[in-house]
Amino acid sequence: MENEMGLGSDHKTSHGQPADILLVEDDPHDAEMTLAALRECGLAHRVEHVNDGPEALDYIFAPKQSPTLPKLILLDLNLKKMGGLHVLRQLKADERVRAVPVVVLSGSKTAIEVLSSYKLGVNSFVIKPMEGKKFAATVAAIGHYWLAINELPQG
Repeated sequence: MENEMGLGSDHKTSHGQPADILLVEDDPHDAEMTLAALRECGLAHRVEHVNDGPEALDYIFAPKQSPTLPKLILLDLNLKKMGGLHVLRQLKADERVRAVPVVVLSGSKTAIEVLSSYKLGVNSFVIKPMEGKKFAATVAAIGHYWLAINELPQG
């Protein structure tokens, strides 16, 4: 597992704090674009980046994980080791994790993926813009909305 600073798997950000955002993205280019967008809007220090579905589930469910969950999960669907829909299904099936907002960031808007994501409980489905500035603005808006505007349940 790798956080946004490229450090090890202690389930904390580079500043030693639990992450507010868990980024699940296996494409290095998309991950860097997302992290750059979060840096631009001042949220990168609050991100933990994992490269695949098993790492995401380990981050959330591993016994060594602190009881502090991320406030937002950014999930790619096209993951190589375990598909994003499978990860989403497991996240939303757990009562402790169910309230954590999950935003799918996908390069595909296949109707079945959108429908399946919402049936499994995704909070938002966002198509990754191809243009860099638009991508950065979209990621910044997602982070701002879910961390600053939206009211999450306590505990």
